[in-house]
Amino acid sequence: MNSISRFDPFRNLATLQEQVNRLFEGNLSHDRDQSALTAWAPSVDIYETENELVIKADLPEVVEKDIDVRVENNMLTIRGERKLEQKVKEENYLRMERSYGFFTRSFSLPNTVNTDEIQARYSDGVLTVTLPKRAESKPKQVKINVTNGKN
Repeated sequence: MNSISRFDPFRNLATLQEQVNRLFEGNLSHDRDQSALTAWAPSVDIYETENELVIKADLPEVVEKDIDVRVENNMLTIRGERKLEQKVKEENYLRMERSYGFFTRSFSLPNTVNTDEIQARYSDGVLTVTLPKRAESKPKQVKINVTNGKN
């Protein structure tokens, strides 16, 4: 007698994942760990105050001249490059966990941002981009005079 089994589309997903991992490991393995030479994206914090949005990006050991911040079509893009130190030969590294090379981060800006007043500052490996809000988008408080209704 045949038993009825429930169809499970995810039953073989783990096996498929293992097969894909093995495929890439076999073709991409090198004598040394090359993970540090892959593309990277700096970590960011984004917060909002009453008057502005602020983006802080961690860019340790990135030279200021290698950072490009621009706004086009309400999109803020931060580009740059962290270069591998040339003082130490690559073959002398025993372990490389930090990423090097070019990076790009892009953020859609809300219409409330005044793109003409954006400022960027780089200090101690942290890029701070300040995005002021337009005056008309800031919260307004309206004073209401309350009367007792008698004339």
